Order: sequence, then structure tokens, then C-alpha cells
Amino acid sequence: MNASASAPSRLTPSQWLIVSLAAIGFAFDIYELLMAQFIVRPAIMELTGAQPGTPEFARWAGRLFYVPAFAGGIFGLLGGYLTDRLGRRRVLTWSILLYAFSAFAAGYSTSMEMLLILRCTTFVGVCVEFVAAVAWLAELFNDPRQRENVLGYTQAFSSFGGLLVALAFGLATANALSLPAIALPEWLSSLGTIKDPHAPWRYTLMSGLFPALPLILIRPFLPESPAWAARRAAGTLRRPSIRELFAPQLRTTTIITTIMFACSYGAAFGAIQQLPQIVPGVPEVRAATEGKPVPEQKRIEGLNASKVGTAQEIGGLFGRFLLAVLVVRIVSRRKLLRVFQIPGLIIVPLVFALTPMHSLTALSIGAFLAGVFTVGQFSFWGNYLPRVYPMHLRGTGEGFAANIGGRMIGTSFAWVTNTIAVMLPSSNLPSMNMAYTAAGVAFFVYLVGTIACFWLPEPPAEDLPE
Repeated sequence: MNASASAPSRLTPSQWLIVSLAAIGFAFDIYELLMAQFIVRPAIMELTGAQPGTPEFARWAGRLFYVPAFAGGIFGLLGGYLTDRLGRRRVLTWSILLYAFSAFAAGYSTSMEMLLILRCTTFVGVCVEFVAAVAWLAELFNDPRQRENVLGYTQAFSSFGGLLVALAFGLATANALSLPAIALPEWLSSLGTIKDPHAPWRYTLMSGLFPALPLILIRPFLPESPAWAARRAAGTLRRPSIRELFAPQLRTTTIITTIMFACSYGAAFGAIQQLPQIVPGVPEVRAATEGKPVPEQKRIEGLNASKVGTAQEIGGLFGRFLLAVLVVRIVSRRKLLRVFQIPGLIIVPLVFALTPMHSLTALSIGAFLAGVFTVGQFSFWGNYLPRVYPMHLRGTGEGFAANIGGRMIGTSFAWVTNTIAVMLPSSNLPSMNMAYTAAGVAFFVYLVGTIACFWLPEPPAEDLPE
């Protein structure tokens, strides 16, 4: 399974299969996570009756964005530990089963509490899967250039997942009435009734099951990470420990990567994922919905949110592929990250502060740029983290930065944005208050990330630490 040092460009059939499935896995991990930005608004309005701009709406929006991510962070950290203890393949398989069936069941939600619990279990599965997949891929290739290319390009497929979910929501919105009605089975009638059996947000959630089916069927038959399996068989695999992450030689790495992961997720959740709540305030969207019945208003807003979301995901895809190209050309990891951090510090806040008041086209272009500079950073961490932690801590170290920093701290900015937006003058449109708050949050997290970047440790060598 290890790539030959004399012919690093040639992959074995098993390696091709693993790389292909990893790319599909990354795509649909993000597919599951990024559903939130499209389903939060219509789900809260249907299940609670609360309207955007009210405290009740803001409370539930904050909970739906943050609580699942917090749960994913806690169990994702445990998943990183289990990845180092039990192996990469086993953890991958069970995590996929968990998030696929949780996403499907969430489409039957009859209350906010039910939806929240199922979004939590979906996040848990995705957060665990990401850590195990990155460790598995990193250990598959000995040649540094080949390893960087594989990690960069497979993670770039994450943005295909974001693009697909934007398109799926758009299709569900356009064709909702022609799709089969969603109804609870008789034996689950005690859970309540479904108010709108043709709600597009329900079809979007349920679509999360289908992409995972080929992964569930094939991944259990794939081989374990050869490097991890060899260490386990030889009895030389050390027991992972979170305390070791703060040993003198790893302390700075752990702290800085955790802070910067939090900033990356803060920009994504505190700003970019609020775009569907900002779209209804764009002048031509307001004009198109004026005087229309509520169902038609929702349809128009949903279709336009899908368009803006698609532009943002195309930008994210471009950013990830840009990272994949640059990662083998820029030796310094700090310089590589600054390619995204410094322009993003200027551009992303301006996108949210200025474009929503002008036009849908301006907002779409801005969303594309925000995707380039923010989403591109996520692929950076998948390349960087395996190079700074030894094998017995690889899953644990990645899990700590991604889950404590990203999922537990970074995603809390979604709650911050929704909470502050409600406090702004009520004379403004709720969507414009959301846009201004998102701009402030984006500036803050980009500023902190840019400053922290100066202390980011450079990996000690091209080879993975043992």
C-alpha cells in the first residue's frame, strides 16, 4: 500500500480506490454540514412559527448552528482518540453510518428539539469521519510531494459537496409540490405531525442519506492504514494522550492551530453560512416578494439563496484547488496561509458590509470571493496537521484542533452573529442587521487569525513524524 519512492506518481489500484472514496467522503461530509445554512430559516418558521428578527427566531438559529457543532466537537475529539486506538478504517465506517441515517431521519422532524438532536448526531458522525480520513490518507503515501497533492486535491472535493447541497436545495424548492409527501409512519405518530409535507428543507435533509450509500457498502472492505497496522502488529504503537499535545515540543503547535482553526470556522459559520438569511434583504429579492403569498415568498427567497450559495461554493472550490496547486510550490506554511488570510481580512468584511444593499449580482460575486479566501483555508489544515503530530497522536492532535478549536469555539460565532443582529436597531431590515453583524464578525476572526499566523510553527521535515 505504500507509494514507491522510485515511482511516486504511480498509484496502486487499492490506493486509487482509497483516494477516490476519500474524495467522495470529503464531499458529502460537507454536504451534510452545509445543509444548515439553507434549512435553518424555513425549519424554524415552520416548526415554531417565529419570524426572522425576533428573539425566539435568533435563539433557535443560534442553537441549530452551534449546539450540533459543539456536540460534534466533543465526540469528534473522542473520535480522534479512537482513531489512534482502534484504527482508521473502523472509525470511518461507523461514523458514516451515523451521519447518513441521522440526516435522513431529520427530514421527519416534528419539533425543534427533534431536529436539534438529529443534527447533533449528524455532526458527530461528520466530525469523527474527517479526522480519521485525513490520518488515513496521510499515512498512505511516503513521498512528500505525492502526499501533499493527494491531501490537497481530495479535500478540494469538499466544495463539490457544498455546491451539490446548494443545487439540491434549489431543486427541492423548485419541485417541492411534485415530490412525494413526507409523512411519519403510523408507529411513530406519537412524535407529532408534519405541518408541511412538501417543505423543501425536509427533502434537502433526507437527501443526505443517498450519497453515503456507496461509502457504507465499500469502505468496510478497504485495508487499514498500513503504517498504523504495522505498528499495532509489532506492539510499538504508543497510547495516545491529550496531555502530550501540551508537552513543550508540541504546546505552541496545539495552541496556535486551535486558535486558527477557530478563526477559520468563525468566518464560515459567523458570516458565510448566514448568507441565506441576508438574501431576503437584497433590493431585487424584496421587490420580487412584495405582495406575494407567504409560500411564494419562501420559494423566491429559497431559489435566490440557492443561487448565492452556489456562487459561494464555486468560490470555495476554486480556493481549495488554488491551495492544492500552491501547497507544493510554497515551502513555508506561514506564507502559504497568508495568501488566504491577508486578502480575506480586507475583502470578506467588505463583502458583507456593502454588497447586500446593492444587488443580487454584487452579493453573489462577494460570496464567491468570501468562499475563495475562507474555504481554501480548510484544505490547508488537512495538509498541515498530519506533518506536525507523531503517528500515535495524529488523530488526537488533528481532533483537538478541528473539534475544540473549529467545532466548539469557531462555530459559536454563528450564535454570536444571530444574537448581536437582533440587538441592532429594529428600524433596519433583519437581513441587513445580519449582514452588518456578519461583516464585524468576519473582520474580527480574520484579524485574530492573521496575527496568530506569525506564530504558526513550520513543520520540522517533509516526512511524517513517527
